[in-house]
Amino acid sequence: MTTVVFGARGNVGSQVAAALRAAGEEVRPTSREPKGAGVVAADLTDPATLPAALAGAERAFLYAHPEGVDGFVGAARAAGVRRVVLLSSAALARPGNEDSPIARRHRAVEEAIKASGLEWTFLRAGMFATNTRVWAPSIVAAQRVGLPYPEAQTAPLHEADIAAVAVAALTSEGHAGRAYTLWGPESLTLRDQVAAIAAAIGRPIAVETVSPERARAEMGRTMPEVAVAAILRVWAAGQGRPAEVSPVVAEVTGHPARTYAEWARDHADDFLVPKPVP
Repeated sequence: MTTVVFGARGNVGSQVAAALRAAGEEVRPTSREPKGAGVVAADLTDPATLPAALAGAERAFLYAHPEGVDGFVGAARAAGVRRVVLLSSAALARPGNEDSPIARRHRAVEEAIKASGLEWTFLRAGMFATNTRVWAPSIVAAQRVGLPYPEAQTAPLHEADIAAVAVAALTSEGHAGRAYTLWGPESLTLRDQVAAIAAAIGRPIAVETVSPERARAEMGRTMPEVAVAAILRVWAAGQGRPAEVSPVVAEVTGHPARTYAEWARDHADDFLVPKPVP
């Protein structure tokens, strides 16, 4: 049974593809810019690339791209795809999300897939731990992080846990028609998250309180504006109160969700200052 994994070079898609292979499943990884053996060219915004990518497949993992969802639905139905797992957003679970661009994009894709007749599961993922990679340039360059809200709390999700839930939904029964809202297992301040990175790399990291405008400019060097705005909004809302956590990862996979400290250790190389050349 073949599973097509869209965005297989991404943080989550690569983990989904690897976990499926580890489980002995047949995987067809796709990318807009395919590299490596077995990677198929597919672009959700280009319907012409989808029939070949989906041919003969029974399942698909995809990310939200409203501009291409109708093309995906048509190609998936024509190919005989039965089960779809969508990486959606926890923005849809927040009150007053009508004005959120991210919520609108993901809602449009969810609604199209619901109406498609395909068997679906939505993973409404909260704050990705990988978003804190935005701190890497300043940590590498100056062993510092500028934060507008150092005491704001979030519950970061390890991308491997999102992938584990996706694989369970793709390969086992009981997940059809479910929209899982995924948060991390613990609420941590941003200052605590920086401390976890410092512990992982074995080097001190200073925390500097900066204005939201300066943070926006620094983050915008490595992240799209829509993502920067969304993260800053979550950080601002997380001041003075614990972030929501979730047992869903453990309930679906049977294994405890990974902590942020584990994520920091897994990604320590992203934050290490290069050693000087002798």
